[in-house]
Amino acid sequence: MKKLVYVIAVLALLGSGGCGNVPLTGRKQILLVSDQEVLSASLTQYGDFMKGAELSADKKGTEKVVRVGKKIAAATEAYLKANGLEAEIATFAWEFHLVKSPEINAFCMPGGKIVVYEGIMPYASTDDELAAVIGHEVAHAVAKHSNERMSQQMLASYGGAVLDQAVSKKSATVQAIAGTVYGLGAQYGVMLPYSRKHELEADHMGLVFMAMGGYNPQSAISFWTKMSQGKESSVPEIMSTHPADSHRIEEIKKYLPEAVKFYRK
Repeated sequence: MKKLVYVIAVLALLGSGGCGNVPLTGRKQILLVSDQEVLSASLTQYGDFMKGAELSADKKGTEKVVRVGKKIAAATEAYLKANGLEAEIATFAWEFHLVKSPEINAFCMPGGKIVVYEGIMPYASTDDELAAVIGHEVAHAVAKHSNERMSQQMLASYGGAVLDQAVSKKSATVQAIAGTVYGLGAQYGVMLPYSRKHELEADHMGLVFMAMGGYNPQSAISFWTKMSQGKESSVPEIMSTHPADSHRIEEIKKYLPEAVKFYRK
């Protein structure tokens, strides 16, 4: 713990890009690697995943994913531009795919590579409900949660020695960490799960982004309610990196007043 505190303090003093602020929420975060290094490392894993994945034959479902995704991405980029964060837009090359799988899941790689699994579509029967899913994933990309997670993994694995690796941008370390974070053999699928803090932050930001894209943020409640009712069993929140559905819904209700302000049909 002392070593971690020391590393964080040194990074703060360095002022060399080791820290950042999450757009919209303003939360401070530690980012040890550059955007380009993160993109390079994650794209390798993403390419491997897409080579082994089977794209969905559901034409309407695919069109729906692409349609909703593009609207939210456009609204998100407009927000970034309006708030002096236009440089961030250059890191995005949005892709939206629906893949054939009964798994109830979706994920986003850095750079805006979003994959939705067929298994989640019955719970997102309307465009607004699907927007809750895609807005959440877009938020992960905008908040640079992958970079932050990689940075946390680097700190945990290398301690103080990570400073030299981060400052000198030694790609071997970044690639090794990416293999852990994004590895196709990871226990939970294509990527290790985000922390509960990241998940709730993505819910918060995602509500705003979906509202900016013209989708009713209230639909996030109906989506998560259906998800909760459709599960055969429930894992206690303390045993999961994802928030319990009941907790998640309560937190979303708190964020709604802010998100509704941005909603225009």
